Amino acid sequence: MSAPALVEARDLYRFYHIGDDETLALRGVSLTVSAGEMVAIMGPSGSGKSTLLACLGGLDEPDGGYVLIGSQRMTRRSEAQRAEIRARQVGILMQTGNLLGHLSVAGNVRMQQVLAKSATAQAIPALLASVGLADRGNSFPDQLSGGEAARAGLAVALAHGPQVLLADEPTGEVDAATEERILNILRAYANDGRAVVLATHSDAAARRADRRVLLRDGRVVNETP
Repeated sequence: MSAPALVEARDLYRFYHIGDDETLALRGVSLTVSAGEMVAIMGPSGSGKSTLLACLGGLDEPDGGYVLIGSQRMTRRSEAQRAEIRARQVGILMQTGNLLGHLSVAGNVRMQQVLAKSATAQAIPALLASVGLADRGNSFPDQLSGGEAARAGLAVALAHGPQVLLADEPTGEVDAATEERILNILRAYANDGRAVVLATHSDAAARRADRRVLLRDGRVVNETP
């Protein structure tokens, strides 16, 4: 029996207008990610990777096509409805802005759990230990190194035990050892029956994925195992 699809996107289009100029960020992109899969979205800067993740997570609304998270439609819903689906089922790790500056690392994780009202939330000490931050729970974001901030953001994204994890350049500004640690966590999360989708330029990340989807100019031009 095949694993259930946790992410399904069909024929996504996204247009941006700046003055008289029109940017076609996505041009008919389709993607399905099943439970247990880790998929790397690759391509040059401006190819549509971040826009695709934003549409999958309901942070942005496509101009055409649809997104399903599990069996729930994410597109063509109100912002409040999208936020509710996201809070319960989707973890998002952005390149920046993952942490609230006035809260400690543990406080950021707890805030995510409260917002999600999650019955599957991990115990905060165990979660922080899993990302190598067992002794940094009381630290504030401006006290963290770049690698620590990346791992703290990952802890927040995983705080409520989401079925889908979306990560935008999760290893973009970390050293090789931290990258390996983050990739191990993402790989294990997918192996546990979740879906992981990461936008990345990293060859190391691509090697750990089950599939690599190459975007160029807003289109899928290649997909390889």
